[in-house]
Amino acid sequence: MTISPAPTPTAGDIAGLASELTALLGERGVTTELRGREKASVDGAKMSPILAAQLPLGLADLVAFPTTAEQIAEVVAAAVRHGVGVTPRGKGTGNYGQAIPLEGGLVLDVSKARAVVSVEEGRLTAEAGATMVAIEQAARETGQQILMYPSTAQSTIGGFLSGGSGGTGSIKHGSNMSGDYVLALDVVHASPEASLVHVEGADAQPYVHTYGTAGIIARATIALEPMQEWVGFYASFPTFEQATSVIRQIGWLEPTPRLVSADLPEVSEALPADPAIPPGRASLRAILDVVSLDAARVLVEGAGGTVEDVREGPQATVKISMLSYNHPIEWLQKSRDEPWFHVEVSGAALVERLDEVHQVYPGGMLHIEAQRDHPIGMLAAPYISPEAVYAGFDRLLAIDVGYHSPHQWYVDHKVDRVRALAAKTDPAGLLNPGKLPPEGVVTGPEKRS
Repeated sequence: MTISPAPTPTAGDIAGLASELTALLGERGVTTELRGREKASVDGAKMSPILAAQLPLGLADLVAFPTTAEQIAEVVAAAVRHGVGVTPRGKGTGNYGQAIPLEGGLVLDVSKARAVVSVEEGRLTAEAGATMVAIEQAARETGQQILMYPSTAQSTIGGFLSGGSGGTGSIKHGSNMSGDYVLALDVVHASPEASLVHVEGADAQPYVHTYGTAGIIARATIALEPMQEWVGFYASFPTFEQATSVIRQIGWLEPTPRLVSADLPEVSEALPADPAIPPGRASLRAILDVVSLDAARVLVEGAGGTVEDVREGPQATVKISMLSYNHPIEWLQKSRDEPWFHVEVSGAALVERLDEVHQVYPGGMLHIEAQRDHPIGMLAAPYISPEAVYAGFDRLLAIDVGYHSPHQWYVDHKVDRVRALAAKTDPAGLLNPGKLPPEGVVTGPEKRS
């Protein structure tokens, strides 16, 4: 199960690969210019002040822009033949450095391979660069919808399956690793022969949320369900405690909401100005099936809140998605002069022990989301040092709050399984080098550094 460290390519390796890829993709399909390489070598890791202090983490030697799944396979094969590491990239919206080429080499930008190949009853097939917005639109044209999409709805399906985990729709459907979301994949192994390896069902799951370290996703088939009439729901409360008192009940409504988020007044005021998010009040935003509107209204008003607005149409609901998960923390960071950090948190204690949660870090503020089993959230606070961030992890566990550190770029899901697969599919360590953690490094929900 040994994976070799990625070899260091020579200038000749890079030049040879650039020449081969230019012949394959054309002059505009490859770049070795510094500006293009720099742009392709960053993602949203700046959200973490711990990672931001280390930027730039790596610089691509060249960037390729294939336009089809087959070309993705040809690009990877060429890189393997030249001994050059490959870092896959979608829109680069991830927050943890997964798309940064830590060891240089080739950045494989799949965002131009964006065809929606087919839409059938209960399933849709798209190439890795297709955006979630485009996929949802294609599904809706057939009276269907996708089960779930990341809060950044302009993300690509390849990026979401490789680096994401949940998002809008996850209250009902869980994560993209659940087994119900991905039906089949066409992946590319680190082989000198250009080939797409088709895997279905349980055989596809080991490639999900692995950052491309065991195989790069070139095409995906995901599940669809009958389309629902969704509306954007805005409510406000005098206090955050009132908002959190109903967030679980709204999340448990039937039909199940696609999203329920809530913020403190201080966080709400950092969001883009909107009359439905009044200053000085806690904000609750949800994507609800129109059938559950009356029940949601009763819950809000029973907790002392006010329904501010109900908005129809896909654009309205995507806007609410873009104000969930990490996004409120990003807006909070932009509104402050000093750096802020966040930690992903989970558990009923986010509601039941809210004051203690806020006290874990000086100045702590929680963004909260409804989920199937228990709430999740982002706990943000002014940044002091890495040691101060890590010291809070034990305090979270002590009050029954689960956590995951966003201040690292390693694969963090079923790592032993990924290592075992990568030993077969990438023995030379050429696929997203540096993202598989060394033996003994813990990267899961209780990672401490």
